[in-house]
Amino acid sequence: MNTVKFWLNNARKTALPQSVLPAVLAACMASRVETFSLPLAVLSIIGVAAAHLGMNLFDDYFDYRKKGVDVRIELVNAGFRARLAKCDYILSGKATVKELLTAAVIFCAVAMLAGVTISFWRGSGIYRLILIAGFLGISYSGSPFRFSYRGLGELLIGTMFGPLLMVGVYYASCGTLDPAIWIVSIPIGMLVANIIFTHSIMDYEPDKRIGKMTLAVLLNNRKSMIAVSALFIYLPYLFISAGLLGNYLSFGYTAVFLTLPMAIGLSRLLLQFTGDRKEETVKPRFWMGPMENWKRIQAAQIDWFMIRWMLSRNLLSFFCLILIVLSFI
Repeated sequence: MNTVKFWLNNARKTALPQSVLPAVLAACMASRVETFSLPLAVLSIIGVAAAHLGMNLFDDYFDYRKKGVDVRIELVNAGFRARLAKCDYILSGKATVKELLTAAVIFCAVAMLAGVTISFWRGSGIYRLILIAGFLGISYSGSPFRFSYRGLGELLIGTMFGPLLMVGVYYASCGTLDPAIWIVSIPIGMLVANIIFTHSIMDYEPDKRIGKMTLAVLLNNRKSMIAVSALFIYLPYLFISAGLLGNYLSFGYTAVFLTLPMAIGLSRLLLQFTGDRKEETVKPRFWMGPMENWKRIQAAQIDWFMIRWMLSRNLLSFFCLILIVLSFI
């Protein structure tokens, strides 16, 4: 049990809301269909979670192989802000690179097993979808494509965790598709991509040093980063509005606008981070949502990173939770 907990923590289980909540939302939307299957819905959500954890570990593996961790240490010593928490379980000797790779493969194997099982009831289309998602997930930071090193990471993650994930879970849950799932999955994908882009803005310096061409590195300009961030943050509300005007979504979907304070707060924090002025100390506020283990985060001196990452995560989480509740009304 301790080993499982150890690897769940290393796989960044705190990031699970960005995959599990869209999956739960898709399953809840599918629950209105007569052919809905609760066991298949639950199995698909488990598969999504396992795949996400496995991909996080693969990302650590490839980043470690690219000497990304060494670069972070050099930057901190030179006076730059960079996270030192990445792959700390390898640097501290608590785990080996071989164990990291083994854990990543096990998580992905669980996801693959779930997909194969679902395909017996929903057809081979699900199995092919799992293979495509697996290929894209590995290729996010792995050879030969390394999409996250070519400025395509945010687009890839937004597609995988939005339309690809949600349409897949919806179909696995009920065996049919509906226009509403496409309309909802696009803004969800944007908010997931926003988490990755927020991450890449704050990791701009180390990513640039190791040759990782994230979207932030590709833009290479403060104003451009803020402009693109605004698109990721605010376009989801426009998509929901379009769905309302087109009568594809019910009026209740306007409730997602309750998350606007989080969106505005995140925009301000990112503007502050990329500004020329010295950054003021930022503390969690109640409207930002849960900021777990905050004292430990402060002790590790990554509060400047985590408050923005957690706020972007919470924006997605509350957006999804509101839509989950609406799916039962």
